[in-house]
Amino acid sequence: MPLYVFILILFELLVVAWIDFKTAKISNYWFLINVLAFVLMSIFLPKVYIWGVQNFFLPIAFIFVGFMLFQLNIMGAGDSKYLFSLFLMVPYELQDQAFYTLIYSTILVGGMSFFINIYQNKKMLSYAIERKNVGIIKDVFGKKFTYAPVILMSWVWFGFVARVWE
Repeated sequence: MPLYVFILILFELLVVAWIDFKTAKISNYWFLINVLAFVLMSIFLPKVYIWGVQNFFLPIAFIFVGFMLFQLNIMGAGDSKYLFSLFLMVPYELQDQAFYTLIYSTILVGGMSFFINIYQNKKMLSYAIERKNVGIIKDVFGKKFTYAPVILMSWVWFGFVARVWE
């Protein structure tokens, strides 16, 4: 992946993460921008961005898994559409590595969020457990976190792991 593409995606992720943090929404415009960028990059960088079925497996998986997570009220619809379009811009040979750093980042942030919720709500949780009140427990753990900053964190981590600047 050319360094300027990595930096372009990094800049976009900074903007999207900021907007997602402030509004808790990812606009469909980002999806459209990324799909258009993929088409343009496949025209101008045909050796890096190849139109092949294998290039679309992981991005399409984000749509299906994201839909299931959306139905379970775990992930927003904008997150999965954005991940689909973002992974289109990741060259096929780097998609696995980018995916693994995304998984690790999600586990790290989700785990920290989980334990922070336990610590901050320990009195409420002990009360809920005593009373066997599942509703209070859901209130403590049912909070979503904005996902675009996690994607940004994973992208920076991916940059160092994949050494895209070489």
